[in-house]
Amino acid sequence: MRIGIVGLGLIGGSLGLDLRALGHQVYGIARRPDTCVAAVTMGAVDSATSDLASLAPVELVIICTPIAAIAPTVQALVPHLSPETVVTDVGSVKGELVKEAAAHWPWFVGGHPMAGKAEAGLAAAETHLFVNRAYVVTPLETTPAAAIALVQALAQSLRAKVLTCSPADHDLAVAWISHLPVMVSSSLIQACLQEPDETVQVLAQSLASTGFASTSRVGGGNPELGLMMARYNREALLRSLHSYQTQLASITHLIETEQWSQLEATLAASQQARPEFL
Repeated sequence: MRIGIVGLGLIGGSLGLDLRALGHQVYGIARRPDTCVAAVTMGAVDSATSDLASLAPVELVIICTPIAAIAPTVQALVPHLSPETVVTDVGSVKGELVKEAAAHWPWFVGGHPMAGKAEAGLAAAETHLFVNRAYVVTPLETTPAAAIALVQALAQSLRAKVLTCSPADHDLAVAWISHLPVMVSSSLIQACLQEPDETVQVLAQSLASTGFASTSRVGGGNPELGLMMARYNREALLRSLHSYQTQLASITHLIETEQWSQLEATLAASQQARPEFL
């Protein structure tokens, strides 16, 4: 199959590596000429340019740009697409974005491979990034069945775990398990920086090990991505943040009032529930 990838960063580059390994012909689009050259050199694409018109021959386009650019990119692609070319994206927020993109192109199918890394950019791309990772497909009721099936099949070929749901349900779910952790993790780092004693802060940095690394990882990731999560999934994220604040206040109260048995019960309940999320 001829596949176009718009945006050759971590996700776009990783998709290109895997799709070419599966025998597809991959056409890349990037703004910078040096990115185009690098993508061809590393084998992520067969060819690359900044001209969207080069995607005229493709059967599927995957948009891997920042969230704000997805719908405008779909609109810009329209003059170059065949009538039944399928367009999908990899954005971490779906909601209004899917509706807007589908208004430009009815054969648009929302998609979200949940396989990020702390590192960003084409240089961080790797093969098999999507294996055993969730790949969410978020069609509308009006999305053509053939378009949905093509995106689902693509995700399955990457050996991802394919899930299908509405854009609205997707955004509520990822607010809990993706967007909230970014804000909580960032807040953890910022809280540690509030230590007034420089000696203690330096000591804490020296002592930080796997526990801190695990809980701070997503907060130390790409700031642009975190901003886009907050901006484009604002209502769902605020909903989850308020709930988290309630839980944090509850634990704070248990410690302040020395309710150790209740605190232990809360921690035990969390221990029991965690595997259901993993």
